[in-house]
Amino acid sequence: MKLLLKTVCLASAMALNGHAEHPKQSDDSHYNASPDRCAGIEFDAIAPDEKGTSYFFKGDHLWVGFSGPAELSNGTFKDLDEYHHLGHVDAAFRMHNKKDSGDHDHIYLFLNDKVFSYYKHSLEKGFPLEIQQQFPGVPSHLDAAVECPAGECVTDAVLFFKGKDVYHFDIATKMVKKKAWDHLPNCTSAFRWLEHYYCFHGHHFTRFHPVTGEVGENYPKDARHYFMRVSNVDHGASGKKEPCSAVHLDAITADDTGKRYAFRGKSYIRLDSHRDGTHPFPITKSWRDVTDGVDAVFSYDSKIYLIKDVTQIKFNQNFERIFSPSQGNQVYIYKADAHYTLIDGYPKPLKDELGVQGPVDAAFMCEGEPTVFLIQGQKMFSVDLNATPRSVKREVSLPFTKVDAAECGADGVRVFVGSKYYKYESPTILSHSKVTPVPFKISPKEFVFKK
Repeated sequence: MKLLLKTVCLASAMALNGHAEHPKQSDDSHYNASPDRCAGIEFDAIAPDEKGTSYFFKGDHLWVGFSGPAELSNGTFKDLDEYHHLGHVDAAFRMHNKKDSGDHDHIYLFLNDKVFSYYKHSLEKGFPLEIQQQFPGVPSHLDAAVECPAGECVTDAVLFFKGKDVYHFDIATKMVKKKAWDHLPNCTSAFRWLEHYYCFHGHHFTRFHPVTGEVGENYPKDARHYFMRVSNVDHGASGKKEPCSAVHLDAITADDTGKRYAFRGKSYIRLDSHRDGTHPFPITKSWRDVTDGVDAVFSYDSKIYLIKDVTQIKFNQNFERIFSPSQGNQVYIYKADAHYTLIDGYPKPLKDELGVQGPVDAAFMCEGEPTVFLIQGQKMFSVDLNATPRSVKREVSLPFTKVDAAECGADGVRVFVGSKYYKYESPTILSHSKVTPVPFKISPKEFVFKK
């Protein structure tokens, strides 16, 4: 287990023992010094609340979000002082259990053999409980814990860490499967952020797969470079906010599971999980075959269609790169499961798949409709995806010379052009429009591609 350290100076001087039990504190004591996470310390636990605010615990202090000074934990979790032995926590996670609204989004804190359930920072009635009462089969004196929703794990689950052992707890059945992940560092805290899983050890972290435990490439990394704002410490970003005039999109879509993505350059961001924050990731991270960006994206029938112009690169005998003529727009279709899988036989030419000769600038679909709208310059084509073979059933002119991206949602159609977007009540209104409506500025806060 993690050692509790009295001061920041002592924290930087002492070696942390991954298997030692927590030393007991006096019942009415608090740490004398406020720890500084920028100095490089080991967190006891990390968990977000129901609003998506992340809490980083160390001793009887915590940090709110990715910046700011340490605070006493009982300032945020008001009931902590009623249990004087709760001067620190061993592990914490936010419950994901949408089938039980009385449990979903609650924060669970663990200490020794006890578990505490909080909602809106108040201790739930009946807690604390023995860990075995709430999570049968899960040991006491945990090192870390993290939630794992269905789709990322097989079912809604919680991963509990103790040494090299990982306990997969099925929330519905309360069954536990124990695995040994010897390849993973001893996690003193674990954190799920934007569908990615991180094991924190020392002031470093390692990304891992929640089902297999597979570790990502180029890990471990320094947590101060990614999960906190530290002066003169970053991972390549300038720290300056992106001006509104620089914001633009290449594509935007939402799949059948509610996941909503925006694309720009070689990166994408997840939009529907904004309460937990946003962060750009390489497109190849989720769609590994799609390199060098996308031209258009849409989702249909539990699949996501990514359209891009493909140019082959060859090398001559002097190892100089030679760009072959463009193959035109190619369509990559991925199954929208827990992890996107390219369907066999793809990519295919756009003309063969959708009956449209590229290039295509944007694409969108409206929920419940089988028609995809493809925008090419000032033209918009509608294609019935239920038809065989697929072909253009209607072509209209648009009041735009060039469109970057488009989406259809509950509030109508949004057409993105440069740093602005235009709103239409429906695709029909858009298709009959002869002039552009009053534009809106794209908000950098909604589409945060720069970190």
